[in-house]
Amino acid sequence: MSIDDTTKLQERVPPGQRLTEGFPVLHHGDTIEYGDLSRWDFRVFGLVEEQVFLSYDEFMSLPRREYTNDIHCVTTWSKLDNVWEGVPVSAVMERVKLKLEAKYVMLHAEQGWTTNLPLEDFLRDTSFFGIKHNGEPLTPEHGFPVRMVVPHLYFWKSAKWLRGIEFMAKDKPGFWERNGYSMYGDPWLSQRYDFD
Repeated sequence: MSIDDTTKLQERVPPGQRLTEGFPVLHHGDTIEYGDLSRWDFRVFGLVEEQVFLSYDEFMSLPRREYTNDIHCVTTWSKLDNVWEGVPVSAVMERVKLKLEAKYVMLHAEQGWTTNLPLEDFLRDTSFFGIKHNGEPLTPEHGFPVRMVVPHLYFWKSAKWLRGIEFMAKDKPGFWERNGYSMYGDPWLSQRYDFD
């Protein structure tokens, strides 16, 4: 590897991270496997003028696009050049009228799992609802049928098995944040834990 290649790699890998070619599987609780997707739905609620419910078919019919990014896990692995197919956040937000007080988001996933985000991070053009990874539908271990992808934050903020978005006026901790993880999780600042 040339000096230029090493420098470029260092610019893409945050401090304390190591590269992996694999896609490690880490989560709390059991892997969710869906049999009957006719019962799957997606709910947008909280500080909105009217709640939005989308069935599986409605969600899957939303516009999609391709994204390429690097992901960084709080457990110190980084995976570069991920290619995703996903639904832009804007495609869901076209159906939502936010109240002015909305400043934060709580992502709600299966088994009561949650994680928090500032609204501006949720709305970034680089944040999306992932459907496929590297050309294949997400596996159950990686969050099938839909996971959030917020690549500029540690990957625990990219909730698997996503089922809902709650808009809030004030920030509050989700599952891992209540258990000692950073409220924000910037990998470039090594914001792994609440004392970082």
